[in-house]
Amino acid sequence: QVQLVESGGGLVQPGGSLRLSCIASGFLQDYYMVGWFRQVPGKEREGVACISTSGRTSYGDSVKGRATISRDAAKDTVYLQLDNLTPDDTAVYTCAAPYCPLMDPASASLYGLWGQGAQVTVSS
Repeated sequence: QVQLVESGGGLVQPGGSLRLSCIASGFLQDYYMVGWFRQVPGKEREGVACISTSGRTSYGDSVKGRATISRDAAKDTVYLQLDNLTPDDTAVYTCAAPYCPLMDPASASLYGLWGQGAQVTVSS
């Protein structure tokens, strides 16, 4: 079964960090663009970061300088490291392939494969 599964969400204090993982099964993730988007109920979905097959990364303005996306081909996993978190980062974070939610959100929404999402809550 082809799927993406996120893990690593949770409750974090403002200023803290966490690392989300996106594990692929049923296909070799290293051959595809993988990205993350986030969504808060009642708000528009927001692209967060993407990593290409060559390792080129891109970030949304709201997380630039605080986020790092990376991939471990041996583990078929893409990571999203988030630092200096604020309550505005509270959202459900979802990984997606093979379209970048930042560069091509329409294709990502219509044709992409998504994970089930991981809740990140930033609160004291």
